[in-house]
Amino acid sequence: MATMMFVVNMLTMTFRLAVPIALASIGVSISERAGIINLGIEGIMLLGALGGAVGSYVFSNAWMGILLALITGIAIGVLYAFFVLKFEANQSVIGIGLNIIASGLTVVIVKFIWKKEGISGIVTQMSTYSVPFLRNIPVIGAFFTDQSPFILLTLLIALACSYGMWRTKIGLRLQAIGENPLAAATAGIPVARYRTGAIVVGSSLAALGGAYLSIVHSNLFVSNMVAGRGFIAIAANILGGWNPMGSLLASLLFAFAQALRFQFSAVHFPDQISQIIPYVITLLVLVGVGRKTRAPAKLGVLE
Repeated sequence: MATMMFVVNMLTMTFRLAVPIALASIGVSISERAGIINLGIEGIMLLGALGGAVGSYVFSNAWMGILLALITGIAIGVLYAFFVLKFEANQSVIGIGLNIIASGLTVVIVKFIWKKEGISGIVTQMSTYSVPFLRNIPVIGAFFTDQSPFILLTLLIALACSYGMWRTKIGLRLQAIGENPLAAATAGIPVARYRTGAIVVGSSLAALGGAYLSIVHSNLFVSNMVAGRGFIAIAANILGGWNPMGSLLASLLFAFAQALRFQFSAVHFPDQISQIIPYVITLLVLVGVGRKTRAPAKLGVLE
C-alpha cells in the first residue's frame, strides 16, 4: 500500500508540474511548425505569470488573472511577429532579448505595484476541485481530489491542437509553410498571416503556462519564478517531434524528473544534486533521442 501511494503521489505531482511546461511546449510547436523560432518562451512565461498575478490582485478573481495573462501573451506575440516578419529581425536574437527584457521589466512592475523587491503580495489563487464519489476510491482517489482545472484544460488543448495540426486545413497549411513557405505562397496561402497567427497563439499558450505558476501552483509572483521551464518546453517540443501531443508527453517526462527531484529532497538527498536532475535528464534525452527527430525544413528561414 505504501508503494502504491508513493506511485500515486508521484503521478499527481507529475501532472501538476507538467502543466506550465506542456502549455509552453505546445505553443512552441505551433510557432515552429510555421517556421518561426521563438527562444523568448521563458520571458513570455514570466510576463504571463506577472500578468496573471496582477489581474488576480486587482480584480480579486483568479480567472481575471488568466484573462490578463492571455492578453499579455497576445500583445507580446503581436510585437514579436511585427519585429520578425515586418523587419525580418534575427529570430534568435529577438527571443533572447525578450528573455532579458522580461527579467528586468517584471522586477520594475512588481516594485511599482507592490512596493517590494522581486516578490508580489498574496493574490487570489484559483480554486481546486474534487470529483464526487471518485475521490473516495482508495489510493486512486488522489487523482480526483483537490485538482486544478488546468490539468484537464491542458489535455484538451493538446488534443485540440494536435487534431487541428494534422486534420484541418489550417494545420496542414501551417505545416506547408514550415516546409516550404515560397511554395505555400505560390499556392495562394497568406504566409505572413498564418505565421502571425501561429506566433500569437503560441505566445498566448506560453503566457497561460506562466499564469499557472503564479495563481494556480502558488498565490504570488516571484522574480524569475519560471526557473528555466521555458527552455525545458523548447526541449520538450524537440523531443515531441514538433507535435502538440508529442510535446505533452515529453513535458510529462520532464515533469516526472522534477517530481523525482522533490522526492529526493524529501529524503534529505543533497539539494545541490537533486536540483540538477531535471536538466541532466533533459540533456540526456535530447542527446539520445532529439537528434532523431526532424525539424520543419525552413525553420527560422524567411522567404
